[in-house]
Amino acid sequence: MHKKLRLRNRADFNRIYRFGKSFANRQLVVYWSNKPDIERFRLGVSASKKIGNAVVRNRMRRMLKEIVRLHEAEIRDHVDLILIVRNGAVGMPYKELEKSVLHVLRKAALLRSSGR
Repeated sequence: MHKKLRLRNRADFNRIYRFGKSFANRQLVVYWSNKPDIERFRLGVSASKKIGNAVVRNRMRRMLKEIVRLHEAEIRDHVDLILIVRNGAVGMPYKELEKSVLHVLRKAALLRSSGR
């Protein structure tokens, strides 16, 4: 994940939580907010201590960032999004987690239309 595409500022996270929209499934929650002044999308990943120790949380963050990196061409531009890991995602195989990420992004209308 390129540094310019990361959300790291607490004020940005708070703005998205407060004024953004959300959608969830059993494994993930996505919050998003439109931001016209950025050229791409920006991503933040949040993993609470409730899902496990630091090793588990960091592994989940790395997996989600990699999934988004591989599918970044499909994600809409001019949007800030935050993925929050839920307990259901811990221990999931990579392919299942990838399906779950794409599902939650599709339901939130954050994927570009693919001619369907």
